[in-house]
Amino acid sequence: MDNAVENRRKDASERYVSPAVEQASLILFSLAGARSTYMSLTEICANVGIHKSKAFTILETLQRFGLVRKNTDARGYALGPGLISLSRKVLDDMNAPILAEPILEELARKTGTTAALGLIADRNVFVAAKREGGGSIVVTMRVGHRFPLTYGCHGKAIAAFLPEKELAVLLKDKKLYFQGDPAKLDKDKIIKDIERCRKDWFAEDLEETAPGLNAVASPVLGPNSRPTGYIVLLGLASADTAHRYGPLVAEAGKALSLKLGANIVGEPGNRARS
Repeated sequence: MDNAVENRRKDASERYVSPAVEQASLILFSLAGARSTYMSLTEICANVGIHKSKAFTILETLQRFGLVRKNTDARGYALGPGLISLSRKVLDDMNAPILAEPILEELARKTGTTAALGLIADRNVFVAAKREGGGSIVVTMRVGHRFPLTYGCHGKAIAAFLPEKELAVLLKDKKLYFQGDPAKLDKDKIIKDIERCRKDWFAEDLEETAPGLNAVASPVLGPNSRPTGYIVLLGLASADTAHRYGPLVAEAGKALSLKLGANIVGEPGNRARS
């Protein structure tokens, strides 16, 4: 490859790299690869290739967030406990689709429809796994497809198990997709649906987001008993079918939540509001 072309590609790829974030990342990887528990400031600087003053500033900042801890004699640094919560989140998201496979398989087999697992990613959710039933007509979606966090029945199911303060903030958003078009939102109905989901563990979308589309979803909770995603059944024939399959989806959501370490004992609405 021509050197000029290669250099242009390199310049483009590095254009948006933050030197401070890059150096902090290199320090964390350096600590992770250390042979001993603690590394001295001198060793870290030699590994990363930065001055002591810069390394010290970064280490003190990382220590503030628990990502790095200092030895009691203040002569060395090691990875901090704050990384545990970050890694647990990654592992949970990686484990959830695997743990959900038999649950989705059973749901799809029993109902003849598509059962899917969605996981929360900031203000969106993405389809992480799916199983299609043996029906002659099946509504489906591709793995990796993203939806707004508040979209349809999965949005109601997630909202129902948010802490009360977070739910209040969420409901103030000007673009809520519980019923598809935000301009057509019936907030009173949505609040009633959320309250019902807290009691029943499932929420319904009865042709609210799209004509002819009926779906039912249950929340999936993580180790901290907060919503981490949802399980949904798609392509239900009617509202009556959604009502009938709702408890099945609720049990599926509870089963996966337990596998992920959630505590679902007690009244869900009370726990969600605490």
